[in-house]
Amino acid sequence: MSAYLPHADRFAARHIGPSKDDVQNMVEMLGLRSLDELISNTIPASIFDDSPLDVPEARPEHVVLADLRAIGRRNKIFRSYIGMGYHDTITPRAILRAVLENPSWYTQYTPYQAEISQGRLEALLNFQTAIIDLTGMEIANASLLDEGTAAAEAMMMFFRLTHNRRKFLVSSDCHPQTISVVQGRATPLGIDVVVSDHMSFEFTPDVSGALVQYPGSDGVIHDYKELCNLAHGTGAFVAVAADLLSLALLRAPGRFGADAVIGNSQRFGVPLGYGGPHAAFFSTRSAFRRQVPGRMIGVTVDMDGKPALRMALQMREQHIKRARATSNICTAQVLLAVMAGAYAVFHGPNGL
Repeated sequence: MSAYLPHADRFAARHIGPSKDDVQNMVEMLGLRSLDELISNTIPASIFDDSPLDVPEARPEHVVLADLRAIGRRNKIFRSYIGMGYHDTITPRAILRAVLENPSWYTQYTPYQAEISQGRLEALLNFQTAIIDLTGMEIANASLLDEGTAAAEAMMMFFRLTHNRRKFLVSSDCHPQTISVVQGRATPLGIDVVVSDHMSFEFTPDVSGALVQYPGSDGVIHDYKELCNLAHGTGAFVAVAADLLSLALLRAPGRFGADAVIGNSQRFGVPLGYGGPHAAFFSTRSAFRRQVPGRMIGVTVDMDGKPALRMALQMREQHIKRARATSNICTAQVLLAVMAGAYAVFHGPNGL
């Protein structure tokens, strides 16, 4: 048997790599005689050490995991109220088996070939529909990278809609990571990000819009209707960074005048994953559909007149002129968006 399965205990021999002749040819091209000479010329003598590493012997994975669990059990487990937009969730077994662990859904890449991707497109349309229902907006895209990215995209959309007004207001009650991403994106565009209590917002003529958190990072739920009215009175816009699951109970931002609703869908059955990845959502008014970043799934008919799905709007630089693109955002979070949409269907409106 060993003749048919050589080196069963080692991985190195199972992979194609450079042969000895290949290595020799490469070092000679560099004017050297051997790989050892290359290493000695590259690594400073002060840090070079060819003595055997002082590491313990390898152990089976299950033994290491058992030891780690034993260490973990020494912790005292308390209920955590520190969410900052991320919360533990239960992934239903049906979604775990049928989506997350299903190779047919693994890839998070875009379903470019609509004719062979109708299932994935339908799942993404379901995600968009759930977002529209919960946020009270008219359209939604097929996901973005994270909440901070979505907030920055809302700021850029307002910047374009107001013909380059260069001041953007951000509530100090927004999640700190979101504020950081918005500030980072604003710098190269020359946008002045003003972070303050939303009660002190001043919508001067140079303000393109504002970003508020709903509920706030401290858990407080504010009524932003008057804020939206003040912004609209000066031609500015309001983006609401919302906790998606809370919208099953709270008033939808679209009902009190929000122009864009963004956020993270992680709470819809997607594991924390030490901070990611998770699918963000971006919803807005139909009038702004050509300003939406990323891509949207739409319903159409095929050559036989039967209902079909396709990517209806793709306002990114890979598909249209770069100068006209709304964003250079490329990869959405397709797998996580499919999971979030499936979670909404699994529980239904009452279950959420």
